[in-house]
Formats: sequence, structure tokens, C-alpha cells
Amino acid sequence: MKMDSDLLHSPAVGLAEEEEADMNDWKLPLAFMKKRHSEKIEGSKALAQSWRMKDRMKTVSVALVLCLNVGVDPPDVVKTSPCARLECWIDPLSMSPQKALETIGANLQKQYENWQPRARYKQSLDPTVDEVKKLCTSLRRNAKEERVLFHYNGHGVPRPTVNGEIWVFNKNYTQYIPLSIYDLQTWMGSPSIFVYDCSNAGIIVKSFKQFALQREQELEVAAINPSHPLAQMPLPPSMKNCIQLAACEASELLPMNPDLPADLFTSCLTTPIKIALRWFCMQKSAKLVPGVTLDLIEKIPGRLNDRRTPLGELNWIFTAITDTIAWNVLPRDLFQKLFRQDLLVASLFRNFLLAERIMRSYNCTPVSSPRLPPTYMHAMWQAWDLAVDICLSQLPTIIEEGTAFRHSPFFAEQLTAFQVWLTMGVENRNPPEQLPIVLQVLLSQVHRLRALDLLGRFLDLGPWAVSLALSVGIFPYVLKLLQSSARELRPLLVFIWAKILAVDSSCQADLVKDNGHKYFLSVLADNYMPAEHRTMAVFILAVIVNSYNTGQEACLQGNLIANCLEQLSDPHPLLRQWVAICLGRIWQNFDPARWCGVRDSAHEKLYTLLSDPIPEVRCAAVFALGTFVGNSAERTDHSTTIDHNVAMMLAQLINDGSPVVRKELVVALSHLVVQYESNFCTVALQFIEEEKNYTVPSPANTAELGNLTPVRDSPAIPRLRSVNSYTNIRTATTARNLNKSLQNLNLNEEGGPAAFSPGNLSTSSSASSTLGSPDNDEYILSFETIDKMRRVSSYSSLNSLIGVSFNSVYTQIWRVLLHLAADPFPEVSDLAMKVLNSIAYKATMNARPQRILDSGSLTQSAPASPTSKGTHIHQAGGSPPMPSTSSSSLTNEVPKPPAREQPATRPPYTPTLGGQAPHSHQFPRTRKMFDKGPEQAAEDGDEPGGHRNYISAALQTGLCDWSAKYFAQPVMKIPEEHDLESQVRMERQWRFLRNARVRRHSRSITQKGVSRLDDQIFINRNPGVPSVVKFHPFNTCIAVADKDSICFWDWEKGERLDYFYNGNPRYTRITAMEYLNGHDCSLLLTATDDGALRIWKNFADQKNPEMVTAWQGLSDMLPTTRGLARRVSIYLDRSKQGGAGMVVDWEQETGLLMTSGDVRVIRIWDTDREMKVQDIPTGADSCVTSLSCDSQRSLIVAGLGDGSVRVFDRRMGPNECRVMTYREHGAWVVKAHLQKETDGHIISVSVNGDVRFFEPRTPDSINVLQTVKGLTALDIHPQANLFACGSMNQFIAVYNANGDVISNIKYYDGFMGQRIGAISCLAFHPHWPHLAVGSNDYYMSIYSAEKRLR
Repeated sequence: MKMDSDLLHSPAVGLAEEEEADMNDWKLPLAFMKKRHSEKIEGSKALAQSWRMKDRMKTVSVALVLCLNVGVDPPDVVKTSPCARLECWIDPLSMSPQKALETIGANLQKQYENWQPRARYKQSLDPTVDEVKKLCTSLRRNAKEERVLFHYNGHGVPRPTVNGEIWVFNKNYTQYIPLSIYDLQTWMGSPSIFVYDCSNAGIIVKSFKQFALQREQELEVAAINPSHPLAQMPLPPSMKNCIQLAACEASELLPMNPDLPADLFTSCLTTPIKIALRWFCMQKSAKLVPGVTLDLIEKIPGRLNDRRTPLGELNWIFTAITDTIAWNVLPRDLFQKLFRQDLLVASLFRNFLLAERIMRSYNCTPVSSPRLPPTYMHAMWQAWDLAVDICLSQLPTIIEEGTAFRHSPFFAEQLTAFQVWLTMGVENRNPPEQLPIVLQVLLSQVHRLRALDLLGRFLDLGPWAVSLALSVGIFPYVLKLLQSSARELRPLLVFIWAKILAVDSSCQADLVKDNGHKYFLSVLADNYMPAEHRTMAVFILAVIVNSYNTGQEACLQGNLIANCLEQLSDPHPLLRQWVAICLGRIWQNFDPARWCGVRDSAHEKLYTLLSDPIPEVRCAAVFALGTFVGNSAERTDHSTTIDHNVAMMLAQLINDGSPVVRKELVVALSHLVVQYESNFCTVALQFIEEEKNYTVPSPANTAELGNLTPVRDSPAIPRLRSVNSYTNIRTATTARNLNKSLQNLNLNEEGGPAAFSPGNLSTSSSASSTLGSPDNDEYILSFETIDKMRRVSSYSSLNSLIGVSFNSVYTQIWRVLLHLAADPFPEVSDLAMKVLNSIAYKATMNARPQRILDSGSLTQSAPASPTSKGTHIHQAGGSPPMPSTSSSSLTNEVPKPPAREQPATRPPYTPTLGGQAPHSHQFPRTRKMFDKGPEQAAEDGDEPGGHRNYISAALQTGLCDWSAKYFAQPVMKIPEEHDLESQVRMERQWRFLRNARVRRHSRSITQKGVSRLDDQIFINRNPGVPSVVKFHPFNTCIAVADKDSICFWDWEKGERLDYFYNGNPRYTRITAMEYLNGHDCSLLLTATDDGALRIWKNFADQKNPEMVTAWQGLSDMLPTTRGLARRVSIYLDRSKQGGAGMVVDWEQETGLLMTSGDVRVIRIWDTDREMKVQDIPTGADSCVTSLSCDSQRSLIVAGLGDGSVRVFDRRMGPNECRVMTYREHGAWVVKAHLQKETDGHIISVSVNGDVRFFEPRTPDSINVLQTVKGLTALDIHPQANLFACGSMNQFIAVYNANGDVISNIKYYDGFMGQRIGAISCLAFHPHWPHLAVGSNDYYMSIYSAEKRLR
């Protein structure tokens, strides 16, 4: 068939119609496409945060060493005339030499004090070697581990030597004395910073590094060789943390230009604004600013540290620009070290950038260690020149006429640049250069609001942006702003803090320390705040109290609990969710908060959220109630009563439609189990004993004897081989990947005598090791045992056997956990298995540890007995059994090493078992200890603590961390599906066009009328007997289900696309399938006759099928009537056969799923809320065999096993909603179909072959047709007025609306025209005139109208 290819090129017929169909597709809601379905429920990987200063430092002592020897020039420097003379802006020749020296020293100290007023300053003017030594050692002694600065001015002594010496004087100034840098290092120690202002200063930096290297080597030698002379000496300090700033390279002299100060380098480092302005005036471009002279510069009004004055503003702009240049040019870790660790070092390095710019213009290259990349050409310097220009151009008028100073537009312009970066850019690019400036702007009230807004928008780009902002140093600024009372900042600050805490939750401590939590408490309590901002506030508080005791105490005193309880009923779902999570976290392991909650009856207020329409909110409520009962403080009767109350409320969620909620429920109940461990152990023992003595007449035991394939996996293992012969290797892996629940099974028949025979060994042990769960835990209670227990407790007269205690809360909760262990969603059942096994292990260990030694019990005990502990102790080393090679090759799995080695020192705990080793190999290997090695059994009873932690640590759902990811991801970005240019949107558009084409083309065929339908367009042998077939409405894929697996075929190409295991237990079968979202991203729903619904995605394409969700659609399916082996008399022999299984009908427009079957109700599920919305009683005493609904008229039609057809109006109450009952059929209704038109009829057919047409408003049928007897399957084409009947007598008859047979199909086309098998299922395509037929001989064929029509 070349249908699709034709359509692609067909002319646009009836465009209006096509567009209309398209619009309908756009409007249809999608089911199960929320984040909770598409991503794993876990937090994001925490980025390692490097922004915190691990070692903040202070420079506490400063040595100012000046070797000027005023009036005497050193011999190796020839000075120009005139020459640069000023030292610290003082002309030394303008006063006596001694006074000049002292004044210069005092001035230098003042210049440094501007940057670090609190340090100890010591001057050493024209010193000797001893004076320098004394000075340095005393400063280091006082500074301890902090930083010391050594400033050396060598303008009055010779240049440094290549041997690594600088010069000082002798006592009477007759000689220059060399001082070795090596000695200087020893006296100064580390951490230190050195500033050298002298010619050839680069030599010192080189020598310093060589000496530092030499030291490292000496240290290593001393460490290896204790007799080395160095080893006895105190170890020399390491020089790793030393920083050096030198005025020029090793071969350069300092500039001698008379317009510059002699200590140009020192001026740049300590008086940057003054020298920058002078240098600006000396440039040619300064002529463009008329009236500005060097004298005028001295008169700039204002103070450096007052940002509102011209001088202060220039200083502020200078800081912002140098910081920005450094942040953009330096590697991040170097930036942190030099610009954020120590205030004085940061200032010196910012000013060093200026020194590089100015001194390079005089052919001098300042040097630093660590070395910086060159920055003197950075574009931001032009912004600085502009700011200076704007400031200086105002000077003459300000000074002469006293006009007001106009502030610089610098910051506003930089914010605009930042805004442009935010609005215009693509996602993957360099970070915005202006980030450090935004930080500076937060200091100014004028621009603060705008800066915070832009900062918030930047942080919203994702975790990388938050990390960047934190590395720039934003944290102290936004922390300080929490002290501001300005209301307009609240929304912005709350947003920014939510972003920070979503990425780095360790900030909780800083917030509490600075009382920041009070800010967010007040936001939360402020009802005038929009819900989004209160949500962020409560998220922030939830992070503050998360596993942080100080935070919990602070927030408890801040009345957090009462605040949260008031907001539980807020209409904003995200707020409700976070309020519940916040409550759950504040009383987690914090008893005062729990009691405060009890006083405010918090648990009762939380109950309302258990039926919230949003699954995430229900989840959060379960989490909160779980931690509420999970406190490990002393118990009183009062608290026990509350715990029981909460437990019974939680138990009602056992059949919640969302697996996320049920997973949280298991964890919540596990808290209770840990609290009341001994009570649960008692219950567990009773159940285990009971299960051994009671045989359930379950289908599991009626399976054909002699069939010893591993239980519940019967499809997977034998079939994997046949799959490979179909050359589809994928299934081999999917069977493993998909069904995690397979992994915890006991792989032997319960109590079957063959279980221990050596002949059976190979299969069971290899299977068990292949399917052992991921961490190699094999369980005490197998899935089978648990399933049996569950059924025993439901269907036996246990109560009379055990007595009243059986109905205690603990028993009820144990039953709930048993039920959850059989949950169709693997993650839920895995968690529940863990809890049950943990208690079973505890119970059996505490009950009879001594029985282990009784060798007899080992070989005879039934698999589920509590005595069979420690069975593979005699394996070498006591490690768990390894998967055998044969079995691991089956699933291409690399055998894992044993999960944990027992300590080899202890002898195995098996004194009497020595001679009995052979038995251990016959014993089924499904019985590894829960967590500890078997040999610890004896002492286990004494220390429950360790075990408790095991269960609580192992059980977490990641819900809270996953919910927190919302705040780390972009909130303001348009979602991809709404972005008209996005890939997602384009794909969707393509699918909707395809849908419109299929609808149009198929309608043109069906309108012509179909006169025959026997052209076989597809036939293939299915891997299992087809039980349900379902065409995909728009692509060429068909799903064929057998008992417990689903096969996908492409009927156009005739090839198999996929085959995977549905995961239902072995005594259940798939009885219905539906495509959800068939018009768009299709999901497949499968229903099994135990009432479970599973939803799959990624099938029939190149990915592995994944289960999106699964839940118990009908909880009380009657298990005794479940069908087992599928016989030929599939729909006839009902008495032996069992019921109809589960039937479903899906309404895409409303997102409602109707379910029924061997029950007395029709249950309606809302897939959006993932909860049951309605139970309609059928009022009949037999099963529902067919469902059909029409959303326009709110009608549901049900066909029943007793032959009646019942019509319900779901808008009415449960007692009056049955609006019509037709009792004209005498037998089982095979199909009841409600036509979708406004006046559509009901068509129903019974096993006897009578087809009846009803008009919903009239009590009798309006038409009856008789078709074949012995009907096993029937379907009605929704468009073409055709219906097809399949008979057990091996033929198919197709009728038109008048009841005329248009086709009779008895033989397959092709190979020798073999006769068709008994028909097991058939289905029409919703649009094309195609009929798919599955028969008991495993074949699935598709028939269509004649070729010329198509």
C-alpha cells in the first residue's frame, strides 16, 4: 500500500476541512505528558560550588621598608636631568633629608591605611639587615596564620642582583649591604604579599621563585631522610601562598619622566584615582576637555569613600571597571584568590591593572606572581576614559560657579548593556561582561530595583548562571539586602534567593545566622503578596529547615507552622505543594515542631490535601504526614493514637492513580514501621505462619504441573530465545530493563515437591541469579509469597484463626504494604518489598535465631519459612552466589561482583553444617540475608539501631529534590511547545497535518461505500496467541497483545517493530488496550484482568519501551473468575472460563478513562488529576463485558454478561444515573457500541449473534439482525457502517448496515490457503476500511477493501 506516499503529493483537497481538523487536534488535551511522567523523579546533580571562600584572609601586618638615602644617588643608576623626584607625592629635596624620609614614610602609611585601616603598620626607614630581620620576624609572630605585606622601595640603593639579593645599609651608611631573598622568605613566612618598587624588580620575582622551589626540594629530602641535617631544624615555611607585585621586568628601569612621581608604581597601587587623573591630563586627548589643568585636578571635590561626591563616584566606577576586567580576563579560581579572598590584596590587584596600563605607556611592564594575562587593552578602559572625561568636563563650572554635580550615566548604561545581553542573546555563549558591575550597582539605591530585576532574569537562565553570579561575589550583597524594609524589593529578593537556594542549599546556614529567615517568614505571612512569591518564600524556608536543626528551631520560633497551615487551602497548587513539603521538613526528626503541629492539629488540616486534584500536592501531603509519624522521640499514648490515625488516613491512598503518590506512601508507612517495629514483627510472623498453612485456590497453583519455568517470568525466558530468532535482539534487553519487578521474584513453585530436586536446579538457580535485583539483594519474602499472603488475608477466614488483634492498625498497614508490593508500577513494588522484607527479616531473626543450627530444617523448610536464613554460608568466603555464565549471557549482562564481602577473619557461623554442604546447593537461592551477613544473626537482636537506619536510609523518593528543580530551571522562558519555531512544535504540526490527511482520504473511501472487505494486506505469525488487537489511528502501526506481552507490527511494510513484556503477574492476562494521545505523542494503555492499568511510551520506534505510569484501575476484581489458559472456546465456555477481565473506554476530549469488568461498578478515572472521579453502580449481578461512551452526551453504554445493555448518564447521582436498561439479548453481550453522532444509536451484539440497534430514548430495539452463531469477537467500524463477526467455527463474516454479508473469510491467502484458526479477537481501523484479525493459531492478519477503492 502506498497510501502515505500518495497522500504526501496529493493536491490540497478541501483545505477548509483540513484546517478545521487541525484546530481540533490542537485543542485536544494530552494525557500523561506532565513532567512527572517524562522525567525521573530525582533532584538535579549538585554542582560543586567553588564560590565560597574556603580560606578568607586578612592582611593584618604591613612592613614599609624604604631605602631612599635622600640626597645620595646609588652608583648604578644614571639619572636624567630633570628627573622624576616625588616619593608619596612629596619632593624629598624640599626639606632636610631626615625629615623628608620620615614624612615620606608617614605618607606611605596613610596611603595604605585608605585601603586597610585596621592593619598594624611598621616603618623601617633606611634600615640595616638586622632591623629588617627583626621587623619581619616580629610581624610574622603577631600575624600567626594571617597575611603580612612587605613593601620595599629601593630608589636609594643599587638594583637587585642576579644572585637574588636586594640592598640595604650598614649602621653608619657607609656601605650598601646585600639582603638575600632566601632570608627574607624565611623571616616573612607564608602567607605574604611583597611589593617591590625599584628598577629591575623582575629579577627579585625570578629569584623568589627559584628559592621557593629549592625550599620545596629541601623539605622533600628532609621528609625522606630523618638523619639529614635539615630534618632536625625547624621546617622552612612553604612559599606557595605568596603573592608578589613588581614595578618592572628584570631588564627594565623605572620611568624618569619629571611629570611623573618617582614611585609611579606605588602611586598606582595606593593612590590610583589621583595618578589616573594626572595621566589622563597628560594624554593628547585631554586637550579635548578645555580648562582642565593638573592644578584643577587637585581640587576635585568630595571624599573617596562617599559615592555621592565626584571623587567618590569616580572611585566607585574605577572599582567596578577594574573588577569587571579582572573577572572577564582571569581564570575563575585565580580571580577568587586575588580579588575575593582578602580586601587589601583585592584592592592592590585592581590598582595593579591600572599600573599595567599607565606604566606600559612608558615602556615599563609591571610583573606579578601569580602572573595575570595582559589587561591594558581591555575595552572597559574606554568606558573609564569616558567617565573621567564626563567628570572633568564639569570641573571648571563646579569649582568656579558652584553648579551642581551631574552624576555619571556609567552605571545606567552598563545595566542597559546587561539588559541587551539578556534579551537578545542565544543560550550558549560567553557570560555577560557586566556581571560584576551589576554587583556594584546593588550598592546604589538609585539603580537597585533595576539591577535586582536584571539579576533575577539572569539567574533564571539556569544553574550555570547562579554559579556564575555566586562566583562574582553576589552572596554578601543579597544577604545584606534582606535587612532592607523596602516592599518593592520583596518580590525580586524572594525570586533571587529561591534561585540561589535551588542551586546551592548550603546557604541555609548563612541565612539563619544573619536572621534572613525572618524576611521570608514575613513574606509568607503577607496575604497581599502574589501566590508565586509566597511559593518562593515557602520554598526558601523549606530549604532552611531541611535537615538543619538550627534552621528548624529558628523557623519554629518564627511561627512557620501556623503560617503554613493557613496557606494549605490556597488556590495556587505549587504553593500548596511547597507548604506541605515545608511542614514535612520542619518536623522531620524535630520533636518540638511535631508537638507544635499536634497543637495546631496540623495532621488533620493536611488530610484535605490527600484528595487534592494535583498529584504533586497529594505527594507532598503524604511526605509531610510521613515525617510527622516518623519522629523517633519517646512515645506517649497520645502520640501513638495520632500515629494510628494518620496511618489509617494514609492507607486510603492505596489505590491512588499516581505512582509518585504511592511511592511516597510506601516511604511514609516505612517511617511508621520503623517506629513500631516490634508490633510489625509480630504481625509479620503471624502472616508468615498463616501463609505456610493455608493454600490459596489461586490460579497460580492450578497451572499445569510439570511446567517448571520460573514463575511470573514464563514469558520472558523461553521467549527471549525465540525473539532472537526473529532477529530482534532488543527484546532480550527490554525484558530485563523494563520489568524491574521481575527482579525480586522467588523463582520456584511454592512448596512444589520438585523444587528441591537436583534436576530442577539448573533452571531455577540460573534464572534467579540473572534476575537478582540490581544490588544483588535476594529477598526473604518472594513476590509469590507476598502475593499469596495478600490473597490469604483478603479471602480467608483468617480473623477467626488469629483473633481480634488481627484487625489492629498494624495488621491493616501490613495489608496495605502487601498490596503495594504487588503494585503494577515496579518502583512502588520494589520499595514496598524492601519494607516488608526488612520487617520479615527482623521478625524471623528475633523469633528463632537458634534454628539456623538445626541442619534438618534447612532441607525441609518451605521456601517462605523464617528459618531458612544463612543458607549459602558455606560458599567460599561467604559471599553471595555469582550469576552463572550461561545465564548471564542470556541477558548480555556482565556478572556483578558480590554486593558486600563478609569480613574474612570470622569463621563461618555454621559449626554443625560442616558435613552437609551438598544440601546447600539444592536449596533454592532466593534467600540472601536482607542486608547484613548471615553470621551476624546472633547479635542482631541487641542492636536494632543499625537496621533502622538501613530501612530509612534506603527509602527516599527524591520527590522534594525533584520539586526543587522547578526553581533551578528557567521560569520566565516560553516553554518549547509554545515557541512557534521550536522543533517540538514543528513535529506536532507535521503530525496534525498527517492526521488531517488520513481523515480526509479515508472518508473519501468510506463515503463511496465498501462492497467487499477480503483483500488480505498483511499476515504474520505473532509470538503469542493474539488476545487484543488495536490499530493506531493515524500511523501504520498495530498493537497485538497476547497474555502478557505486546507486539507491534507495521502493517504497511509487513515488519515487526517491537515486542515487550507488559509486566503483569503470570495468572493475569491483558484484556484491553487503548491508544492515548493517538493524534499526537501516542501512549499505549494496557488493562489486565487483575484490574491493573499500565501506560507505555517509546514503543514501536528505536528506543526502549518505558512505563510512564501504572495503577490499580479496579481494586476489587473478583480473582476467582479470572481466566487462565486461553482455550479455543474463548468466549463460549464462560463457566470454566471466568469473567470478561477488564474493559476500558477512553475519551481523549475530556481525559477520562472508563473502566469496568468483573466488578459491579463502572469506575471513571480523570487522567489529568490521576484520581478516581466517579463510581457508577451497574445495578447488575454480572460482569461488564463492553463499554462505550460519548462525551458530547455524557452517556456511557455498558454491555453485561447477563445479556443486558445499560445506559448511564454520568452527570447524575449514583442512584439515578442509570437511565435505560435493555434486556433483549438472552446471553453474554460481546460488544455494545454507542455511535458518536448527536443522535447516534446503540448497537449491541450477543454471543448468539443477534445484533440489535437501540435509540437511547426509546425502550425497545429499533432493528434486529441475525448473524453467525458461536460469536467470539465482533467490532463495528465507526465510519463505514460495517461490522465484522469472528466465530469459533474458524471464519469471519463482514456485514454492512443492512445486515447483508459482504465478505466471508475462511482461508488465509498464500501458503496453500490454510484454514483460519478460531478467531480470538478482531478490530477495525478507526478510519481506514481495514479489519485486523487474531486467531488461536498465533496468526494475525489484516483485510481491507478492494485495491481499486484504495
